[in-house]
Amino acid sequence: MDCIKIIKALSNKTRFNILLWLKDPKLNFEEFGWQPHNNDEDSKHYVCVGYIQKKSGNSQSTISEHLSILEKANLLRSLKIGQWTLYARNEEEIIKIKDYINEVL
Repeated sequence: MDCIKIIKALSNKTRFNILLWLKDPKLNFEEFGWQPHNNDEDSKHYVCVGYIQKKSGNSQSTISEHLSILEKANLLRSLKIGQWTLYARNEEEIIKIKDYINEVL
């Protein structure tokens, strides 16, 4: 776990908000037409870049850069389906980070 990379990723308000929004996709993206990709537990949390871009109000290239930074910090997972890339929180890693911070700080 690269704590500095994670802290840098979280230090940007847009990236922090993306993680918050992805915690509950139904609540945060339903207004844009979001529906679960399918009914299995894992993939129902994935959201396409377009919905994240609409929610943020930023350009798609800016959001793609933010998503890349979050993914490199292992805070997000991506799922490629045809031309679409969907993103979800990496809950396992987020739990490890929370546990680490509780232990160290």
